[in-house]
Amino acid sequence: MSFLDNSGDIILDAVLTDTGRFRLAKGNGSFKIAKFAFGDEEINYNLYEKNHTSGSAYYDLKILQTPILEAFTNNTSTMHSKLVSIPKTNLLFMPVMKLNTDRGPTCQSNGFKDLFLVCTTVATENLFRTTASDATAAPAANGILMGVRPGGTTVNGGNDGSTGESDSSSRFIQLDQGLDTDKISQVFTLDPDLKENQYIIRMDNRLGRLVNDSGSPAPVNFIDDDNIATYYISKATSAGGGNHFYVGDIAAAAGSGWANWSDTSNTYTNTPLAGPVGTFLRMKIACSVSLNTSDFLFDTLGATAGTALTLASGESSSVRYIDSMVKVIGATTGYSVDIPIRYIKLV
Repeated sequence: MSFLDNSGDIILDAVLTDTGRFRLAKGNGSFKIAKFAFGDEEINYNLYEKNHTSGSAYYDLKILQTPILEAFTNNTSTMHSKLVSIPKTNLLFMPVMKLNTDRGPTCQSNGFKDLFLVCTTVATENLFRTTASDATAAPAANGILMGVRPGGTTVNGGNDGSTGESDSSSRFIQLDQGLDTDKISQVFTLDPDLKENQYIIRMDNRLGRLVNDSGSPAPVNFIDDDNIATYYISKATSAGGGNHFYVGDIAAAAGSGWANWSDTSNTYTNTPLAGPVGTFLRMKIACSVSLNTSDFLFDTLGATAGTALTLASGESSSVRYIDSMVKVIGATTGYSVDIPIRYIKLV
């Protein structure tokens, strides 16, 4: 990987994606370029000098001469910020996706702030489960996902030796999509062409898989040569029956505890978005069988942290861990969010 000199002639450097190369390699004449994407990863728009002494022709000169990365096909390292075309000419704000820390909090203790922990063994899970008699017994539960038993069903064996307790489906990852501005009231409905009804999720298939809040796995659409699994999740796609879907309207979920609507203030109280709301994406991560049954990937890709976790019982323990990312992309706007994930196993 290298930078291309962009100080002189304009250079167009394009490559096929992994899927494109796979179809081209078939050699049966079916290969046809149907889609392409532009990105502006390298551009710093603060370099725009609207007060340049030489006039308007020089306002964007530094931007145009910014060195750009050589094109490469690793989809986990490139095209994080795709350019999109929206026909509206009167837009004041672009939609965003924000992690909802009210509904799916990231870990706020044990030195693991601002990431999610995925337990990879039952023994690891049990040390973080709250008991039926004391729901506050495990303050470290924030941001900790049950990677082996992600469904939230009642199980035997709590951290105090209790015979039955429930995860209560309260540990999950939720992203809310919409406008994050107080200049437009939440009373207004988000324009359809700014609303995400489908999300693209990419994660390392060696480490985990995508499941919904009932623990039902989502079908994998594609696994590339880097072992990155791609999931396409559409609005109201149900898995496991009932209301266990991944994507839904925030406004329609009012009153269900996901986005409570306050009639007195005309706001949604359980969302980080300040403006008109769109959809939410709610998901969990289950660990792979390899992480559960073997230490090979922990030895190869991970590390060991001594006395890293302060458990609900007050004890400390060492853990093996592997750090990874789950990338979520909005199919309509191309807006993306990287969610840090740490897979852990008690030593």
